[in-house]
Amino acid sequence: MPNDNQVSATLADQSVTDILGHLTAIEVLLPFLISREPSDDNVMLGEKSVGFDEKCASYMASHPEFIPGYVKPAEVLKDRTLRAQLIRFLPQLHLLAAKVEDTCNVVGNEIIMADLAFYNTTGEAAKRGTPSAGDIHDDLATRYPGRSAAKPAPAPNK
Repeated sequence: MPNDNQVSATLADQSVTDILGHLTAIEVLLPFLISREPSDDNVMLGEKSVGFDEKCASYMASHPEFIPGYVKPAEVLKDRTLRAQLIRFLPQLHLLAAKVEDTCNVVGNEIIMADLAFYNTTGEAAKRGTPSAGDIHDDLATRYPGRSAAKPAPAPNK
């Protein structure tokens, strides 16, 4: 039998305020962060390209004569340093965000299961003539998340 209550917790208002403050403080520490368009998923230096970059870094240091004039070695070094720094805490941020999202989804599932149980109970109570149960059930039926629009009657077979 599944556990209908995997999460039983609340946060004090001050904790929510503190968490938001900490998240803002992290953003303040990273003023250079950017947001890309969802369609801009171009990632050229991924896990498979790191070895190539390491070789390029070594060759750029030992053979600077081959660095094109439009490539600024100091900026490339800054980018490499920043990427290495971001990678140190990025996994923790991903894990934290995933845990928050998973918990939010589980809590949402628990809520909807309680809502559906209540909805079904009002339907049963309405069938038994319990006062106001039918009105509640009918009102909830207009917002029932699993309810689809009325389907047209199938055409007769010819």
